[in-house]
Amino acid sequence: MITRTATARYEGMGKSGKGWVSTQSGVLKDQRYGFNTRFENEPGTNPEELIAAAHASCFTMALSFALANAGVNDGTLETEARVKLDQDGAGFKVSRSDLRLRASVPGIDDEQLRRLADEAKQGCPISKLLNAEMNLEVETTTPAA
Repeated sequence: MITRTATARYEGMGKSGKGWVSTQSGVLKDQRYGFNTRFENEPGTNPEELIAAAHASCFTMALSFALANAGVNDGTLETEARVKLDQDGAGFKVSRSDLRLRASVPGIDDEQLRRLADEAKQGCPISKLLNAEMNLEVETTTPAA
C-alpha cells in the first residue's frame, strides 16, 4: 500500500478566511487558496484545480502504461481535465470531469488508441475515486517525420 499526504490550513472563516495547502512531496508548499481563488479567479489554487491536475496526470500515466504494454515505445500524450463545480442545493458538488487527450503516437491506429484511452479512463485510480460523470475526447495528430 502507498499513502500520500497533503495538508490544508485555513485561518478566518467563510469568504474572509484564507487558506494554504501543502503536499508531502513539496510540490505545493503553503500554496494560497480561499474563496477568492476558488470563485473569483484570484491567484492561487482551489480544490477543483487540484482534482483536475490529479485526474489528468493519473489518466495520462495509465494510458502511457497501456500503450507500453501494447508494444508502443514512442509518442506524446497531453491531457486537459476540466472539473465542473455545480451548485447542489445549499452547497456545491463536483459534477463531472471531462478529459481531452491530444495524442501523437506512431505505430498505433486510432481505434486501438481510443480503446486503450477508454480503458485508462475507467481504470485510473482517480477516475475510480471520483463519483462524477466523466467524458473523454481524443484528438490524434500525425507524428512529425
